[in-house]
Amino acid sequence: MRITEKFAFCPVCGSCHFTTDSVKSKKCDNCGFEYFVNPASSNAAFILDNEGRLLVERRLREPAKGTLDLPGGFADAGETAEEGVIREVREETGLEITSPRYMFSLPNSYRFSGIDIPTLDLFFLCRVTDTTKLRAGDDAAECFWMAPEDIHTELFGLSSIRYGLSIFKDMIDKGKLP
Repeated sequence: MRITEKFAFCPVCGSCHFTTDSVKSKKCDNCGFEYFVNPASSNAAFILDNEGRLLVERRLREPAKGTLDLPGGFADAGETAEEGVIREVREETGLEITSPRYMFSLPNSYRFSGIDIPTLDLFFLCRVTDTTKLRAGDDAAECFWMAPEDIHTELFGLSSIRYGLSIFKDMIDKGKLP
């Protein structure tokens, strides 16, 4: 279900004349307020250890509970994408990132509470100071290292993560990692 389908009343004046104005907006015919559905910013971290293995985690919660994932999550209001990936990695893995480096972004749809939330997923290559402090926390049921040749994208529950991993593996194969 699209998020605009859940909004029946104008959040400003309460009018029931809150109608679809475009594919990504609703407008109140009473007070003129217009709401645009813009993507939420999300991040994912590619973290390699000294042996070239990728850090992956198993999702603790829905959506895609029990499937594999990369550390990451939604940016909070008031933080940069880099601050968001640093915080999310710390919360989920206990690791401290020293240098998040932006790689690419992918549009996505994230189903939450029965609504499809549009997201823009930002992928970062990250370095960490001490891999021995690895522990699962927050949204991660477990964290572990996986050799790139053992990564099977179909085991990852979120579509943008699967596609992002395909791009990442291709970069590794072509020797194009920064």
